[in-house]
Amino acid sequence: MRNILLALALVSLNCSTNSGEDNAPVEDAMYFPTSGDDTWETRAFSDLNWNESARQPLLNYLETKHTKSFIVLINGRIVMENYFNGHSATTPWYWASAGKTLTSAMTGIAAQQGFVDLNDKVSDYLGNQWTSAPLAKENLITCRHLLTMTSGLDDALGDNVSPANLEYKADTGTRWAYHNVYVKLQDVIAAATGQTWSTYFNTQLRDKIGMTGAWLASGEDLSVYWSNTRSMARFGLLMLNKGKWDGTQILNENYAFAATSTSQDINLAYGYLWWLNGKPSYHLPQSQFEFQGSIIPSAPDDMYMALGKNDQKIYIVPSKKMVVIRMGEAADNVNLALSDFDEVLWQKIASLYN
Repeated sequence: MRNILLALALVSLNCSTNSGEDNAPVEDAMYFPTSGDDTWETRAFSDLNWNESARQPLLNYLETKHTKSFIVLINGRIVMENYFNGHSATTPWYWASAGKTLTSAMTGIAAQQGFVDLNDKVSDYLGNQWTSAPLAKENLITCRHLLTMTSGLDDALGDNVSPANLEYKADTGTRWAYHNVYVKLQDVIAAATGQTWSTYFNTQLRDKIGMTGAWLASGEDLSVYWSNTRSMARFGLLMLNKGKWDGTQILNENYAFAATSTSQDINLAYGYLWWLNGKPSYHLPQSQFEFQGSIIPSAPDDMYMALGKNDQKIYIVPSKKMVVIRMGEAADNVNLALSDFDEVLWQKIASLYN
């Protein structure tokens, strides 16, 4: 009888354990802030067993490095939210090239809605002579080449993306080069949908996840996204969840996975306008040199990143269910995307949880 009771107790214990796994505590479930509401759930350091003594050194470093805002999310909840140097939660700031990832997401949305095919020629949407390359070479350039920075167009001619400034350098797919020609995807989407870029973006992405902000003109044929910091965090949370927002698939999961995975065999650390950490090698803008190792060795290997001029950052770490946002001025002089700031910053972020 005693053995039977013991067996029943073990069965009951196992059932209780399994039930607990199936019904994760509320604070461990993924959280999504509602639209049109400033309310955002938080999570305390003590709940996470994080190192409270590491918080202030991180904040001091951020402030001295000309940061304007900094947010850390775990499972969608705010663990840190800090503003510096006169910035506030409602102040808009520019995303710079971190906003390339918005164009990546919108290309995926247009593709899943049947407006765009990544393997189509760009000229199928924009017509011939959208570059000054020979027609046979221009017709090799697909939407996918723009997403992966392998168009073969000359990256040494500056940011201007007028046809005269888009010159042939190499055949598509044979050379990786960081180039603002990606912005032509916005024109592709506008032509394919029959809507302005901003209208399509607002209705299909921004408004669905409760972002604010707008695209503002910046030089010839270029636009830059401006928003508050929480809007950038909302987009990071969407991408952490592979395009799903609170049960609704905004961006196709397969596309979201492809966008944040190696997209070609030249720069292993680049997806569809996303940077990828933890790869065996990487290339940097304005260089054809291949660097060995991970882009940010102190950061998790599974991290993918939106990186913009003057250190605008979205860092996403799936293994930790973490999103980190940094907006501000350049940490150390003017830089286009990457600098030593990333490495030191991640040493200090890692000290929070290590």
